[in-house]
Amino acid sequence: IERIHEASLHILEEMGLELMSAEALDLLARAGAKVDRDSGRVRLDRHFVLEQVAKAPRSFTLHARNPARSVTIGGRHVAFCAVSSAPNCSDLDGGRRPGNFADFCNFLRLIQSLDIIHMAAGYPAEPIDLPPATRHLDAHYAFITLTDRVWQPSAIGPHRVNDGIAMNCIARGIGPDEMIARPGLMTVVNTNSPLRVDGPMLEGLMAMARMGQAVAVTPFTLAGAMAPASLAGALALQNAEALGVIAFAQLVRPGAPVLYGGFTSNVDMRTGAPAFGTPEYVRAAMAGGQLARRYGLPYRSSNACAANAVDAQAAYESEMSLWGAVMGGANLVKHGAGWMEGGLVASFEKMIVDAEMLQMMAEVLQPIEVSEETLALDAMREVGPGGHFFGAAHTLARYETAFYAPLLSDWRNFETWREAGALDAARRATGIWKRLLADYAPPPLDPAVDEALRDYVARRKAEGGVPAT
Repeated sequence: IERIHEASLHILEEMGLELMSAEALDLLARAGAKVDRDSGRVRLDRHFVLEQVAKAPRSFTLHARNPARSVTIGGRHVAFCAVSSAPNCSDLDGGRRPGNFADFCNFLRLIQSLDIIHMAAGYPAEPIDLPPATRHLDAHYAFITLTDRVWQPSAIGPHRVNDGIAMNCIARGIGPDEMIARPGLMTVVNTNSPLRVDGPMLEGLMAMARMGQAVAVTPFTLAGAMAPASLAGALALQNAEALGVIAFAQLVRPGAPVLYGGFTSNVDMRTGAPAFGTPEYVRAAMAGGQLARRYGLPYRSSNACAANAVDAQAAYESEMSLWGAVMGGANLVKHGAGWMEGGLVASFEKMIVDAEMLQMMAEVLQPIEVSEETLALDAMREVGPGGHFFGAAHTLARYETAFYAPLLSDWRNFETWREAGALDAARRATGIWKRLLADYAPPPLDPAVDEALRDYVARRKAEGGVPAT
């Protein structure tokens, strides 16, 4: 870890980052950084970087409009998010299709229905049937009205961020000062590895940081493509980019909440396609957590897979990546449920499969309760040698609560399973997500707040939404 740390600081000092924003370059130049205006390259002194990074909080709370859904990020806490940013979606009955607003809303309804998904996070599937300039307004309104969880505005430029902040203030009945003091939004800022951050991402970051909202700085370092073909090299690059951008966020607003994001994986060297859930991905996820703790920063990781179908590959790749995130001490697991095809598809069935895995992981993370009651010595005396515990008083008292109850798994014997239709996990998942949608009820929302949100959306649409560039 220390050698990766030193290499990362060397990268920032010698090679620097290319920041494609004049405003960002101005801020860093005023802070004493070496700025090459012609290339956009900024070289950062190691002491400056570490001084800025040290200003970031070790933990923070994201406040949902329903206070019971607020989420603490950092420490020993872990929060699970749903899939986000997929351009396509799929289910077994409807097949694979471009993202659209109807499916977008159905994913939000599932998120609201699955308690193990703690945050709505970003767009589960991009609603490309809506106009790009105003799409975010409909998406924000859907986040607020269909869920009562923390959600994520797009960080592509400042306008979407500013609209998200304004609508979150309306939903929570607060003003800008309280929004800064009690943040309610988080977004992800990705670098364009290697060593580049584009203008819209930087503008979105600045808009979020100035208002005290959380940013997960996440380099996308694919070893063999956008990063060296070695884990040590890819992690050094990831660390350099993360530290450099986090330092910049603290320059914008000291104490702004940030997460150290790790998303290092590798490509298939035969095809160049991204691979996820690989041994390299898992090892990088664990190392990323060590690096984040080295700097006292909350850590973001992901549940990911490259599978094209909801099959065994999807399950084992996702389980591997999930274990990497958890063993790495991730405080936030992005793409926790529904991710397919390396992020190209949000799958309704995979949402249910992953929810089962997340629920099981949450149970695994619970400590074993050791007490007079759980040691069950009286039950052993009652049963005696050679007996069984099915009818013991201790068992009957715990019949419904003793063990994990599955959402998806079928533990019946073969004959009973066959008589019930012999459905595999993917087909059972279809029935579950459809049942959840049928039973869905929207969370309560004050009609006056709803009207204010509708008025805001209508006004911003009339203004044209995001200006053309």
